[in-house]
Amino acid sequence: MKDSFAVKRMTGITMVLKSIKKTEKLLPEQVSEQIINLITQKQLKAGEKLPNEFELAEKLAVGRGTIREAIKILVSKNVVEIRRGCGTFVCSRPGMVDDPLGFAFIRDKKKLALDLCEVRLMIEPEIAALAARRAEEHEIKKLQKLADEVAELCKNQEQHMEKDIEFHEWIAKLSKNAVVSNLVPVIQQGIAVFIQVTDRALAMETVRTHQKIVDAIRVGDETKAREAMLEHLTINRDLIHEMGLPQ
Repeated sequence: MKDSFAVKRMTGITMVLKSIKKTEKLLPEQVSEQIINLITQKQLKAGEKLPNEFELAEKLAVGRGTIREAIKILVSKNVVEIRRGCGTFVCSRPGMVDDPLGFAFIRDKKKLALDLCEVRLMIEPEIAALAARRAEEHEIKKLQKLADEVAELCKNQEQHMEKDIEFHEWIAKLSKNAVVSNLVPVIQQGIAVFIQVTDRALAMETVRTHQKIVDAIRVGDETKAREAMLEHLTINRDLIHEMGLPQ
C-alpha cells in the first residue's frame, strides 16, 4: 500500500510539470521556472524531495544536462539544495538569501546601521501593531518565551544576536502578512548590524523594550505595540549616533 501511495503521489507531482515552450529565455531558465511551479502548485514543504533528474528530464522532454543546469539556477536562488547521495530538496526558506541587499559589501557599518534604522522605523512599528491585532494566545506564549531567552542571555552577558533575530522574526510572522515575512531577511540584517555596532551596549534596554512589546501584543493594544517598537528602535538609533564610531 505504501509503495502504491508513493507512486500515485509522484505521478501527481510530475503531472504538474508542463512541456517546455519556445521563448526567448534559455532552456535551463525555462526548466527552472517549471520546477518552481511544481513546488508552489503541489505546495511542497521545506525538506521535501523533488523528483529525480531522470523523471524531470522525461516529463519536460529535455536532456539531463539541462535539468542539472536548471537545478544549479535554483540552488543559486536558494530555492532547492542538493544533498549528495540523497537528491534535491526544497530549501527551508525557498528563494530567501541571507544577504538579499548586499549589506556585507557596504564598508561604512555605522551609516549602514543608521540607514537600516530608518527603514526599520518605517515598517517594524506597524508590524508590531498588526501582531497585536492578529496574534493568538499560543503564539504570544512563544513570543514571551523568546523574550525570556533573550533576557537570560543578556543577563549572563552572552551573545544574544541569534535569539534577538528570532524574536523579531516571530513578530513578523504574527502579523499574518505574507509580504512582511519576505522582509524578515532585511530585519535580520538590521539586528545583526545594530548588535555589532553597539557591541551589546544596549543589552538591558533590549530586555526592557522587548517586554513592553510583548505586553502590548498580549493585550491586543495596537497603539502601545507600535509605540513600544518605536521606542526600542529609537534607543538603538540614538546610541549609534552618540557613539561617534569611525566610518
